[in-house]
Amino acid sequence: MVEFQASVTDLVSEDPRPGLRPLRHSKSGKSLTQSLWLNNNVLNDLEHFNEVVSQLLAYPQNLAWIDLSFNDLTSIDPVLTTFCNLSVIYLHGNSIHRLSEVNKLAVLPRLRSLTLHGNPMEEEKGYRQYVLCTLPRITTLDFSGITKADRTTAEVWKRMNIKPKKVKIKQNAL
Repeated sequence: MVEFQASVTDLVSEDPRPGLRPLRHSKSGKSLTQSLWLNNNVLNDLEHFNEVVSQLLAYPQNLAWIDLSFNDLTSIDPVLTTFCNLSVIYLHGNSIHRLSEVNKLAVLPRLRSLTLHGNPMEEEKGYRQYVLCTLPRITTLDFSGITKADRTTAEVWKRMNIKPKKVKIKQNAL
């Protein structure tokens, strides 16, 4: 959307880069789009993201696609989970280290496509299987389609590597 921004709040004062199609606007001047392309900036957090998106988009609740690739993000901000219509999230080329950050995205019911390659987490053993176990509804990971074999491998990996949570039984219940 804009070039080389260090803060999400900088977006409000920037004009969008021209795309293939002209950007439509509401009567109030807000963008009539379901996607935000914030790639190739130097964003290191998403502080004030909700407020900024509300200022930019006529219908922020309809946000379906966000490209945050090639920034300086070190974690997956929980603010992304407030947009329940997100189906595509690009986070490749950032600095996300912990594989457990993926857990935050499990609450997104429509998430189908996710990119995380180019982050340090990709080097962790079982990276692809962990993501597939955590996000079983996705159909594309790192621009690669998920096959039945991928899902089977992820299930086997899960049984071998993820211990089931112990159920605590209250003493009074017995």
